[in-house]
Amino acid sequence: MSARRGPGRLITVVALLAALALGGCGLVSGSAMTDNVLPGPNASYPDRPLTGAQLTVTSKEFTEQIVLGQIMGLVFEAAGAKVIDKTSIQGSIGAREAVKSGTADAAYEYTGTGWITYLGHTTPVVDPQEQWRVVRDEDRKNGVVWLPPSTLNNTYALALSPADAAKHGTKTLSDLGELLKKDPGAVTLCVENEFATRNDGLPGMTRKYGMKIPPAQVRRMAAGVIYTQIEQGGSCTFGEVYTTDGRIKAMNLRVLADDRHFFPNYNAAPEINAASLKKHPAMAEVLAPVTKALNNTVARELNRRVDVDGEDPHEVAKDWLLQEGFIKEG
Repeated sequence: MSARRGPGRLITVVALLAALALGGCGLVSGSAMTDNVLPGPNASYPDRPLTGAQLTVTSKEFTEQIVLGQIMGLVFEAAGAKVIDKTSIQGSIGAREAVKSGTADAAYEYTGTGWITYLGHTTPVVDPQEQWRVVRDEDRKNGVVWLPPSTLNNTYALALSPADAAKHGTKTLSDLGELLKKDPGAVTLCVENEFATRNDGLPGMTRKYGMKIPPAQVRRMAAGVIYTQIEQGGSCTFGEVYTTDGRIKAMNLRVLADDRHFFPNYNAAPEINAASLKKHPAMAEVLAPVTKALNNTVARELNRRVDVDGEDPHEVAKDWLLQEGFIKEG
């Protein structure tokens, strides 16, 4: 997938070696978080169980990951820890190596990325809880602990404008397959280059749903352009989107349900260095209610505030935690 996403990507040897080299030199320079925050009324703990701990949080470089990293850091701060912010590392491997090596203590990661990208599997697990369980169990040998996941699922989808949804009556990917049989000329599909070639992208999706899309009606373009073209209609009646992208809500797009459960589950879950968790087990306690509150609706709104409204990810994360009562001003 594109570099901005959470789900797994094809990894070259060059990228892996570069990430490992970065891991050896501390990845990115970190800065201390300096918020004056305390546990809020909806925190799961009465005191500050991480007092005396120094914890480093990390993330990949795209909006949702940065916001999740800020959420994690703020929760640790409220629980009493001194937090070093090493969010916004380029690429999945860099952030992963930081947690695995102990350069960072924790990050929010995606279960599908763990299963496919880090653990090397090719077939996703359909049930989201089972997908998390198999990742958790297999990754223990790498010194990584996966805490229970959220329902936030940042995976692929196809979307269209409200006008085109009403015109064609398509609500699911199976509906799109039927439309292609009845009126193939009505379908123009816009996708990114990588989605067009990945087995967990367009080729696999068309096989799963029995779709036959004329090659001339598949158009490749950058992700940001796809959203605009779907909204306008015409050149793209359907387009590849990411299910937690804030532009879905901002542009009022209609997402087709993956009714045959083809796309992998990419549920966000805390990925913790095992030695760090053993030293500071309260990390699990303080993150649990926050992770449980994360879902696609929340993610789309937080992402929209950053990507559409231009707000600062740290302030967006802090506002949400204050609103939900997980932290309060000190």
